[in-house]
Amino acid sequence: MSELPPNPPPPPPSSPYAGGPATPGPPASSGNAVTALVLGILGVVMCGPFTAVPAIVVGRKAMREIDDAQGRLGGRGMAQAGFVLGIVGTVLGALALLLFLGLFALGAVVSNGFSQSCDTVQSDTSTFQSCD
Repeated sequence: MSELPPNPPPPPPSSPYAGGPATPGPPASSGNAVTALVLGILGVVMCGPFTAVPAIVVGRKAMREIDDAQGRLGGRGMAQAGFVLGIVGTVLGALALLLFLGLFALGAVVSNGFSQSCDTVQSDTSTFQSCD
């Protein structure tokens, strides 16, 4: 009779509850990174500089925090996205403000032009004063 080789030992359990080594999961995301991303999205979509400027500040703080954690914290991509969206939201808000002020100034110029051109309106028979 031939002898069978002994069975190999079972692999070690992977559950930390079974007493074996646990496989490390991804690092936890920084709360500031999530906050920066949310503020940046709000700054671009609807709130302008009211949330975009804080997104820049919080995003930069989160990137420093993640770099200092040396791999224990994740979320650098979210922090960078929030930072960039904060810059974009601030620029868009500034452009919207300039557009608003430009349209306001244009309205004042056009209104003044109408006022001057409407001082005297001539008809076939007489001159009318109008545009009060």
